[in-house]
Amino acid sequence: MSTTTPKRQPVFFISHGGGPWPWMPDHLNSIYAKLAQSLGQLIASLPQKPKAILMVSAHWEERDFTVQATPEPDMIYDYGGFPEHTYHIHYRSAGCPALAQRVSELLTQADIPVQQTTSRGYDHGMFSPMQVVNPAADIPVVQLSLKKGLDPATHIQMGQALAPLRDENVLIIGSGLSYHNLRMFNAYASAPSQAFDQWLYSTVVEHTGKARNQLLNQWEQAPAARIAHPREEHLLPLMVSVGAAQQEAGIRTYHETDFIGGIWVSNFAFGELNQAS
Repeated sequence: MSTTTPKRQPVFFISHGGGPWPWMPDHLNSIYAKLAQSLGQLIASLPQKPKAILMVSAHWEERDFTVQATPEPDMIYDYGGFPEHTYHIHYRSAGCPALAQRVSELLTQADIPVQQTTSRGYDHGMFSPMQVVNPAADIPVVQLSLKKGLDPATHIQMGQALAPLRDENVLIIGSGLSYHNLRMFNAYASAPSQAFDQWLYSTVVEHTGKARNQLLNQWEQAPAARIAHPREEHLLPLMVSVGAAQQEAGIRTYHETDFIGGIWVSNFAFGELNQAS
């Protein structure tokens, strides 16, 4: 009997948007309409349905990289000032302790300290985009933390260690924002976000391997870098995705130049996508 070898899954870096936006129709159908359209096409762009998703969210940092090992994670409503109903929503994906164990094995083999937790739930960096990516919630999702200190090279190295998961039909998603300055989410952000977005596009799409890694390690030297990211936790998931991408060129899968009144934002994928999607 012949068996079919799963094709290699691509890797993504996506914007997760603000708070619980998919449960707010006025946001879903206006501010986030273009992002929702892009995220809604993500599963169709894959070579096959993944057996599980590993998501690195900007909203989780630990002393060591820490992976979620509970079979049924709770929800963490890590936002404020939203309608009451958004504090009772649920994205009912299962966890996957077997994937958590595999992540631990790969990082340990790479001499990267890693912990497991059965107490932490899903944050909105996971459940908000996943509500649009896969509203059926029928693919297990495991979250993996960032490491405090937010060192780019450390996160690229972790991504490199996780790359074998792609050949095991696991989809890796870095969930952040290409521009994240909460004090400048307005028209004043247009010029600096454009400058940083153009640098990011050039770095991610026009470079690969060591050259790309070096540029990302030195991201603070990019135009308007610290305006775009006063604190870089929303950029670090990209480092993990790039590490897992290795030599593969980036593809921009989503781009806006007028997000919330003029902000430039982008999402990226690495690897072979289903062109028929």
